[in-house]
Amino acid sequence: MMGGYGMGGFGFGGFFMILWWILVIVGIVVLVKWLLGQGASHGGGSGGRALDILKERYARGEIDEQEYQKKKQDLGQ
Repeated sequence: MMGGYGMGGFGFGGFFMILWWILVIVGIVVLVKWLLGQGASHGGGSGGRALDILKERYARGEIDEQEYQKKKQDLGQ
């Protein structure tokens, strides 16, 4: 019946084919999100991180206000 495939011609191999395509699609989505995230981190995000580090150093007392203001200006903030 139905060529011996069972389950309407779908069979066990069909399950793995569907699973394979789901994994391929999920992989493409993850890759696109990762690539878009990489592009954003190389842009304006790095300046924000540098300013965060500068603020942390000032809060810990590693640098004084004058040095903080100078470095903040150097970063373009």
